[in-house]
Amino acid sequence: MMKKQIFWEDIKIGEEIPQLAKIPTTMMLVKWAGAFGDFNPLHYENNFAINFMRTSGIIVHGTLKRQWLIQMITDWMGDEGWLKSISTQFKAMDYPRGMKDLISPAEGDTLLCQGTVTGKMEKDGKHLVECEIRLVNDKGEITTSGKAVVILPTQN
Repeated sequence: MMKKQIFWEDIKIGEEIPQLAKIPTTMMLVKWAGAFGDFNPLHYENNFAINFMRTSGIIVHGTLKRQWLIQMITDWMGDEGWLKSISTQFKAMDYPRGMKDLISPAEGDTLLCQGTVTGKMEKDGKHLVECEIRLVNDKGEITTSGKAVVILPTQN
């Protein structure tokens, strides 16, 4: 199924990018570790995270949080858009939910990927849109922030 295509002419500065909700679970972290190859026990071993790393428990991979923000941007820009650049800064830790059963997560945070259009310009024949992006926890805290630049098609 094709995504709805947005065009450079339709974008307005200050416009909000449709948010993307994510429920991080311990199962998701195991799958990400296998796919990405990051087997740091900080992401799957609670005793290690608490006693050695001095966190409140296992934490969500920063690379997974970045990937969620990339997914939000690429879903929004459509199939003819192009992600030119993205940068992220990890400001706070996010903690996964445990598993209630084989398929259902336990209670816990739902993280929201959000973004705002902050600029648009034409450069070297390309139609660029600049965005501020962020991951927000249930307390309203921004745990990951960043910027993205996309190239969008025009209607001309």
